[in-house]
Amino acid sequence: MPSIYPEYKNILSYLSLVVVSAAGCADDPYASDPAITSNVDDWRDEVIYQAMVDRFADGDVNNNEGVTRDPAELARWQGGDWQGLIDRASYLEALGVTALWISPVVANVEEDAGIGGYHGYWTRSFIDTNPHFGDIAKLRELVAVMHDHGIAVIVDIVVNHVGQLFYYDINQNGQPDITTLYATDGSDTVDIVTEWDPAYDPRGVQSFTSLGESGPAPLGWVYMPELNRLPPEPAEFQDDGWYHRRGRVTDWSDQAQVELADFPGGLKDLATERPEVREALIRVFSDWITWTDIDGYRIDTVKHVERDFWAEFAPAIRAHAEEIGKENFLLFGEVFDGDDALIGSYTGADGLDANVYFSQKYQVFDGVFKDNAPTSTIAALFAQRDAHYGIDPTGPAGVAPRDLLVNFLDNHDVPRFLWQQDDTTALQAALLFLFTEDGLPCLYYGTEQGFSGGNDPANREPLWRSGYATDGALFGYISSLAALRAEIPALRRGSLTLTWTTDHTGAEEDAGAVAFVRDDGASSALVVINASATQDAATSFGGVDMVTPFPAGTVLEQRWPEAGATWVVGAGGALRVEVGPRQGVVLVPAAG
Repeated sequence: MPSIYPEYKNILSYLSLVVVSAAGCADDPYASDPAITSNVDDWRDEVIYQAMVDRFADGDVNNNEGVTRDPAELARWQGGDWQGLIDRASYLEALGVTALWISPVVANVEEDAGIGGYHGYWTRSFIDTNPHFGDIAKLRELVAVMHDHGIAVIVDIVVNHVGQLFYYDINQNGQPDITTLYATDGSDTVDIVTEWDPAYDPRGVQSFTSLGESGPAPLGWVYMPELNRLPPEPAEFQDDGWYHRRGRVTDWSDQAQVELADFPGGLKDLATERPEVREALIRVFSDWITWTDIDGYRIDTVKHVERDFWAEFAPAIRAHAEEIGKENFLLFGEVFDGDDALIGSYTGADGLDANVYFSQKYQVFDGVFKDNAPTSTIAALFAQRDAHYGIDPTGPAGVAPRDLLVNFLDNHDVPRFLWQQDDTTALQAALLFLFTEDGLPCLYYGTEQGFSGGNDPANREPLWRSGYATDGALFGYISSLAALRAEIPALRRGSLTLTWTTDHTGAEEDAGAVAFVRDDGASSALVVINASATQDAATSFGGVDMVTPFPAGTVLEQRWPEAGATWVVGAGGALRVEVGPRQGVVLVPAAG
């Protein structure tokens, strides 16, 4: 363990270390840090792959205690680990992945009410690795192997809360109960309260018996080593005053409550407004960069933390990364909401480098590509970017948050794109948009294998069900899109100008059509996609064709889905392009 926390060690890791050291075979793996490397020039060049570690690959059977391999028990540990990712690095490389986003790496509560903490969001220790995934040496090995394969590593982190490590002793009997509370006003009202997860009270959770209230409920820290439900580490996180102690969120429309309440499920909300809490969180997450050479953080539950926390946390993390020689460290967050203005408000000079683009997921990938909403929806959403997102660079490579949005079709918190939909053509059209629009494309593991699970945990299927096949149609489709994006610089770093969208969704000739130009000054590409499931769509309506920025007479060559066909731009940049249902083309100016 690094010298800053000499007194804390995961018990199992500590015992192993004692045995090894006694034999004279190895040193403490925390004793020396890896060389720090910079692995990203411009994050807009990257293709992110989100892997839920417990579900990707099981490479080490020695860390499988408490694991089930029953596919009907997806709410429990399944056995994936960091060795599994190491063993499948070539699989990711073949897919075209250049950045790997992995589950939180810290030690977690093992389970609660039979539900496993496999996802990593139930922090028990901020300074120990999750033994189900591996030790610090294995995590360093994972990062090094991925870097050798040209893949940056992003780690998921949580600053908002810890796991269910204490209860509110409402009846003051020294044990966690499900308590029946009877009204004291003579009515027949009865309330059933679990002391692990009581409802929000702005005063703080109160003690209560049949005789009435009796002041703030004391906290009961638990010691359940069999579930890794122990007081948190480092020790300062064991201070009652470091938590808001107001119970769980009950009104999601009340932002003050969202920021102060426990996350449902008994996840205890940290008092992140306190300077000492902020300093501790900055310290531990700075240290993980030093300890492992990772390249970025995806930050969970951003909207549950007060805004001025990010104005202190983000610059401090960037400064630490820069100080140790890590360039372009990325900080992007999860604002799990469809409100575009809310999502964007956490970016900019006082916020994060980027956020996961939930508003686009709901309005465009679900609305347009699945549910036949008009493609003018895309224009309306994109028109809000300058107002909603930071337009000045905050960190990585001088790129503004507006241009670093993390685009996705599905993830671990929402049903997969193919859920309740057998036709993969809509997915293919959506993937073409994902890989050719501006921002960072992010794939959720299993999309390349056609996974179709519904809500959590059904959308968290083990990838080994697929056999890691690389010869399937979707795998090939995605890898070819990644190659196309790598080949044409404008598809990565170019500005985006919409040249055709429509309000039409019926039998009109342009229904389902969307077109845009990407241009970086040295290269350009025209992308035309038809989101309609039933008919051809053209970039033309009522005799009026799409206007492009290309001069009259410019010859455009088709680069996708195959080379060959050509188009000639007409007077004033006019161009009509017609594509089949849920198909698309990518055109580039002919050389010479």
